[in-house]
Amino acid sequence: MTKQQRVRLPLRWDPREHQTALWEALLGGIKRADVVAHRRWGKDEVALQWAAWSAHHRVGGYWHLLPEAAQGKKAIWDAVNPHTGKRRIEEAFAPELNPTFKESEMKVEFGNGSTWQVLGSDNYNSLMGASVAGVVLSEWSLAKPDAWTFIRPILLENDGWALFLWTPRGRNHATRAFESRSSRPEWFTQKSPASETQVFTHAQLETEKAELVAEMGSVEEGEARFAQEYLVDFDAAAPGAYYASLLGAAERAGRIGRVPVDPALPVDTAWDLGIDDYTAVWFFQQAGREVRVVDYYETSGQGLAGVVREALGTRPWLWGIHHLPHDVMVRELGTGRSRYETLTSLGLSRISVGVAADPEERVNAARLMIPMCWFDAERCAVGLERLRGYRKRWSRATLSYAGPLHDQASHGADAFGEFALNRRGAAVARPAAPPARRPVGGGLGWMG
Repeated sequence: MTKQQRVRLPLRWDPREHQTALWEALLGGIKRADVVAHRRWGKDEVALQWAAWSAHHRVGGYWHLLPEAAQGKKAIWDAVNPHTGKRRIEEAFAPELNPTFKESEMKVEFGNGSTWQVLGSDNYNSLMGASVAGVVLSEWSLAKPDAWTFIRPILLENDGWALFLWTPRGRNHATRAFESRSSRPEWFTQKSPASETQVFTHAQLETEKAELVAEMGSVEEGEARFAQEYLVDFDAAAPGAYYASLLGAAERAGRIGRVPVDPALPVDTAWDLGIDDYTAVWFFQQAGREVRVVDYYETSGQGLAGVVREALGTRPWLWGIHHLPHDVMVRELGTGRSRYETLTSLGLSRISVGVAADPEERVNAARLMIPMCWFDAERCAVGLERLRGYRKRWSRATLSYAGPLHDQASHGADAFGEFALNRRGAAVARPAAPPARRPVGGGLGWMG
């Protein structure tokens, strides 16, 4: 370590043993680091120290992003070190840096002209026009992935660094990114479960597991939460998850892999139509009792014409029945037309409109169908992420679960449940429109 590095910070701090690899990689010049670690690992502690070192050695702007700004205030700006009684930011940004703490903005200005600020990654559009030299994306598994898409060109231009810190929340965007980065030399990646650090004793971990089982009211959910929070298990079921254990069984049975489309079988679809948020479309083939889940499409902010063009027009398959939810028949105030009428005008036929159903009906139908399913792992990757993430809503008032949580996972899960409830051979079948085939304009193929 050079003399410059030995005086890296104008305060007394050294990384703990399990933090050393990350710290040395940062000092060694790595510009991209992705660390998934257990609770109380000290992820934000390292991030604060690195921001202080960076601000001291390179004048620039630095951001510490939480999924929401309110989380940043609680977890970073107001956080107190229980051992010293001081705010963590005041310990990291010591007097030698001449910091000025701007409470209303959650911003620190340093004597050399550098700045550091706590912000929410959910509001990344508000950062447009800013220029930064370093960004921490904390709780990355809970953040909007589009935030990184927006920020990365800024850092590329400025030769800045990015540090991703998180604990798993199922197999989502953070997991996929981590696994792809692990083989790239420009990235430092570290997966650090509590079983490999000295933060907790074995007895403490066993106590935590037992308490989580008691708090969750279920051995399965308690152990899943423990595996996620402490063992950094990407495939642990999220607390309250509807389908994660069934999909885990499918994975172990080899039913998630390569599932080619059989050109002799019709492809049925199931839709959930978002207005201001996600639209989701699943693609299925049925062969006897076997349900082959061959593809998944999802978009946001796309009109119906674009959805039909991208979801169906680019897939030259023999189409079967298109399963749509009951609200497709509702007329929109602006146009006076229903989305059913819009879809038929775009060339979609053989539409089966479901009836209004309790969400638990769709969930139960999906639970019965998943053991019959074979999923294409590559084409359905995002859809599988949605199914794994679909979970019950936690009620703080009653301290219990209360129906499905409406979030980005619910659209894909609702479409999947729509098919499970209404498909051919299901316990409850819905009538389909009479068979008809018509060509789609623009050479997009046939829609059945």
